[in-house]
Amino acid sequence: MRLLGVSTLLLFFCTSGLSLQIQCYQCEMTHDCSTPEFVVNCTVNVQDMCQKEVLVKDDGVHYRKSCASSAACLIASSGYQQFCTGKLNSVCITCCNTPLCNGPRHKKRLPQSAGAALPAPKGQKVTSILSFRLTLTHSHT
Repeated sequence: MRLLGVSTLLLFFCTSGLSLQIQCYQCEMTHDCSTPEFVVNCTVNVQDMCQKEVLVKDDGVHYRKSCASSAACLIASSGYQQFCTGKLNSVCITCCNTPLCNGPRHKKRLPQSAGAALPAPKGQKVTSILSFRLTLTHSHT
């Protein structure tokens, strides 16, 4: 009887749509396209990350945002890391895994008690952590 209960519960969770899906911004423009009309639902259980490319060209900054699989995004971001300078012809690719994380960067506010000269602490990027995991995975194969 206990096995039947566990099996029924497992079947419920598998068929109830509890799949991994993320929403990302998707566009290719010369302005930071982080508005509701650019929000897309990524492919369930395939595209599990958001990707953001920032390209600095002669005519200005170009943005390319999309859904991506973690493997493809991390390979692309690590391959272009050396070209991410912020100068002309710079290409920066970042990956993240929370809803709409490839949108604009939010500036962190300092608490009122903190001095204005203190920089806000920077969080560790998902790209760095996952690149390290990807490197470890490939080194053991």
